[in-house]
Amino acid sequence: EAVSSLWGKQSGSVELELFFFLNVLREVALSCGTVRHGFPYQPSALAFDPVQKILAIGTQTGALRLFGRPGVECYCQHDSGAAVIQLQFLINEGALVSALADDTLHLWNLRQKRPAILHSLKFNRERITFCHLPFQSKWLYVGTERGNIHIVNVESFTLSGYVIMWNKAIELSSKSHPGPIVHISDNPMDEGKLLIGFESGTVVLWDLKSKKADYRYTHDEAIHSVAWHHEGKQFICSHSDGTLTIWNVKSPTKPFQTITPHGKQLKDGKKPEPCKPILKVEYKTTRAGEPFIILSGGLSYDTVGRRPCLTVMHGKSTAVLEMDYSIVDFLTLCETPYPNDFQEPYAVVVLLEKDLVLIDLAQNGYPIFENPYPLTIHESPVTCCEYFADCPVDLIPALYSVGARQKRQGYSKKEWPISGGNWGLITQSYPEIIITGHADGSIKFWDASAITLQVLYKLKTAKVFEKSRNKDDRPNTDIVDEDPYAIQIISWCPESRMLCIAGVSAHVIIYRFSKQEVTAEVIPMLEVRLLYEINDVESPDGEQVPPLPTPGTGSNPQSIVPQSHPSTSSSSSDGLRDNVPCLKVKNSPLKQSPGYQIELVIQLVWVSGEPPQQITSLAVNSAYGLVVFGNCNGIAMVDYLQKTVLLNLGTIELYGSNDPYRREPRSPRKTRQPSGVFKTVPKEIGLKKNTGLIINRMVVGIYFMLKNKKENLYSVNPCILPFFLISTDLFSDVKDNSFSRSRSSSVTSIDKETREAISALHFCETFTRKSDTSPSPCLWVGTTLGTVLVIVLNLPPGGEQRLLQPVIVSPSGTILRLKGAILRMAFLDTTGSLVPPAHEPWREHNVAEDKDEKDKSKKRRPVSVSPSSSQEISENQYAVICSEKQAKVISLPSQNCIYKQNITETSFVLRGDIVSLSNSICLACFCANGHIMTFR
Repeated sequence: EAVSSLWGKQSGSVELELFFFLNVLREVALSCGTVRHGFPYQPSALAFDPVQKILAIGTQTGALRLFGRPGVECYCQHDSGAAVIQLQFLINEGALVSALADDTLHLWNLRQKRPAILHSLKFNRERITFCHLPFQSKWLYVGTERGNIHIVNVESFTLSGYVIMWNKAIELSSKSHPGPIVHISDNPMDEGKLLIGFESGTVVLWDLKSKKADYRYTHDEAIHSVAWHHEGKQFICSHSDGTLTIWNVKSPTKPFQTITPHGKQLKDGKKPEPCKPILKVEYKTTRAGEPFIILSGGLSYDTVGRRPCLTVMHGKSTAVLEMDYSIVDFLTLCETPYPNDFQEPYAVVVLLEKDLVLIDLAQNGYPIFENPYPLTIHESPVTCCEYFADCPVDLIPALYSVGARQKRQGYSKKEWPISGGNWGLITQSYPEIIITGHADGSIKFWDASAITLQVLYKLKTAKVFEKSRNKDDRPNTDIVDEDPYAIQIISWCPESRMLCIAGVSAHVIIYRFSKQEVTAEVIPMLEVRLLYEINDVESPDGEQVPPLPTPGTGSNPQSIVPQSHPSTSSSSSDGLRDNVPCLKVKNSPLKQSPGYQIELVIQLVWVSGEPPQQITSLAVNSAYGLVVFGNCNGIAMVDYLQKTVLLNLGTIELYGSNDPYRREPRSPRKTRQPSGVFKTVPKEIGLKKNTGLIINRMVVGIYFMLKNKKENLYSVNPCILPFFLISTDLFSDVKDNSFSRSRSSSVTSIDKETREAISALHFCETFTRKSDTSPSPCLWVGTTLGTVLVIVLNLPPGGEQRLLQPVIVSPSGTILRLKGAILRMAFLDTTGSLVPPAHEPWREHNVAEDKDEKDKSKKRRPVSVSPSSSQEISENQYAVICSEKQAKVISLPSQNCIYKQNITETSFVLRGDIVSLSNSICLACFCANGHIMTFR
């Protein structure tokens, strides 16, 4: 069983964390299975075992991530949470030494199933600055801020007592303190000779046996790093002025050569202008050619705004490789672990602030390897996320098949070089898929069935729209300043593979999955006018609301007439922008590769100078062929099979003549055509600048991955009881966070400037009225004022008649009320099992069907419902409704509230879901105070 959470953007890199169990206590949480996906947050250290081919990354929060072959990953955490400043593998021994900013050393045992710390050593009087562990040595050299070096026995993890004091190392070569130790390494040809680099620019070659310095090398510029030539006769230093100095070991008076890789060579033999510091340099030799000198930093000071670079110098050629983010560290991967042999470098692993890059040194142009790890979750910022469990077994292979054809060009043709570790046994037997929507309009499908995520398929929704060619030619939207294609909501039916997304520019796109490549000559498109404005809202006393008359028993309202609002003009009579969508759909043929292909594009348009409001709720149903969406103005329903608008109403119009709120229209400014027959206010309504309530999406999402256990359930009455409370402390370090600024402590208090937005939509087959004896297709609508309304759907027969006859949409008169905005609705049968929405199985639409297949397609798959034989004895279904403040269980068709649970008084629920946990149904809620609560 699992609980998953997707944290929002935290000043940079973010991790997708799938919690297989959560607990308040860190010790308990660490003992349970926790899998973290995404790039390590705030990386600070890097190490590589060239024999086992395992990569280790440490972070500023004390985390340790181990990477092997694709699919082999491990997460560890230092209890102190101190930053990892350096990592050293005991090469080919299954062990790792970590040095932390709190001056502790830890020895990790990696040979067991769950890595653990074997030994720890604390430095109390000196600060650790650099560590070195020679290959196949039992001695760890630890440099400190005071300039001293201590030697640790790795086997016992205790200090040996041998200390190299700074004053003895430099003696009279300097009159002042040489600064902290910035480098330690042994001579490749003689492990008894230790090269010590001090920050001030002094380098000392120390003889461990005689306990004295053989040579001292002095330079005017501060040193950042040092590297040996494999023969042990030369070493190279990088300096703060952007220079490299190469020294002969036996010539300490001056450097053999001085290089300024990025300095401008001045005339008359003058010294090049100083450059930025070279933070690290590596010196790797090859048997058949010139050595490689690889460095980070060192750019000229006049390269303002230039991205961070890694420079590869090979013979007379110099390649400058630009990176997207700052370079934290890099390592050169070589064929041999022995330092006294030709190194034969084949790749460079570069740890960036928000990415991990591997460069192929063996191919011309130094291409990068395609990264197989799920580190690119936030390649474009994640703006929404959905999780699906127990998917059809053929779904992941289908997505992988079409995704495999999307391989990008320009990568190295070699295999990923980090190939250590072995795959463990996967205990899950059910397919899991995570879908992420991104700021650039892309959507990624991830296989989450195993311990690691794997990208299955990527969809670019922005390609349906015309791109602006220059800054002046921007999309006609005032909703967002940037990222006009950002994904806000995803609605997906795994069984039929129908996908529907809502974007930030008030656009909805419906996709159908196909294995065939097609070219759309014309992209199907609908434009909808959806605007409704009311004045102050006053809530009626109490929670009971007078029931609306139902058709046939009261006012007998008519069925809603289907209508569409095509774009006929770009401005109204008074010159205001009108009937114009925010984005322009391409009018040229669009080639669509196998995968998700456009079925219909729906856009809300400007109305009399007012931009469309962002969409706050979305639902699609493949069995009905319908998609519905809403915002703070109202609701619209579209038949995507017939490409028609079935419903286009302001929220207030859904109530009919018995609106429980007292609302007054604003001063009229422009005539608006009525969008339905639920007319309760004059046609002329006021328009006001956008101050409406938009659903809070500061948190990308909390998704409860509680797996279905298919045990037999006895007949139970659903109830809501406190199950457990988990504190995530998500916002404990944020005093004035976005939630406290955007929401009051009392969600039920209604700002006079807010509008009643559509906050939840759910298609189902259930009892719509108290008098119903059998379930029927309907739509349940939840609003931000805590109201639930039910709309009846009268569907034509399947097959060809479904495409010819209209879908009839009518009100049921049913209204339910809760405190706070409605977040989630679900339905249970008499046994307490979840009732899934109706859906159709997937079929290939781009291939002609035979007669048998056509007959099958006419039969829509019904929802399994077992009505009771006696209406007085037992109810037939239960509706579970969760709002920001409370939850209710409503028996159907009587509509009696049999259970009510107040979830929180001091906070509010950000996301809730009704899920299967073990052998019962639970309501799981994530609150703004960082608590996760479940009720059953």
